[in-house]
Amino acid sequence: MSNTPNSKSRNARIQQLTVPNGEVIADFSDYAAAVDFVDQLIRHDFPAPMVAIVGSDLRTVERVRSKLSYGRVAFQGLVTGSWLGLLVSLFIQPASSAGTTAAASSVGSTTLAAVFIGAGIGMLINVLRFSLTRNRHEFSSASAVVAAKYEVVVPHPLVEQAQKAVAEHAANCK
Repeated sequence: MSNTPNSKSRNARIQQLTVPNGEVIADFSDYAAAVDFVDQLIRHDFPAPMVAIVGSDLRTVERVRSKLSYGRVAFQGLVTGSWLGLLVSLFIQPASSAGTTAAASSVGSTTLAAVFIGAGIGMLINVLRFSLTRNRHEFSSASAVVAAKYEVVVPHPLVEQAQKAVAEHAANCK
């Protein structure tokens, strides 16, 4: 029962989510440098599934993108609502009415009405949401989890092969 395909894939996911056993062969202060190092290893025929980049000392970084105001929030709701109104009108339009010019003008006016209704509803929802949460903060931001240190880890039996690949890459770059 434990050898079913679902249990194999679940075990593989669990194994990927644990800190790998092995030896640290390099450490970096930024993720891009760690990725470049792993690319070097893989270019020199090191088995890709045997490499892991482990981040430590995790921090949440929130970057403030812009100040929010009622005008800005209303405009964002207008744009989003307009697009949603357009999409809804395109999906709801009957396909059989595309033949005549009277039907085409009816489709155009229906689409235009849906865009305006969607814009109004989008503005209303965004302004209401902003007014209810205004006392929390008045800015928009994006947050990410960033590590202070990144370590490249390989299994103990493959450390020598990894060091050889790094040495080959260093020799080729000279």
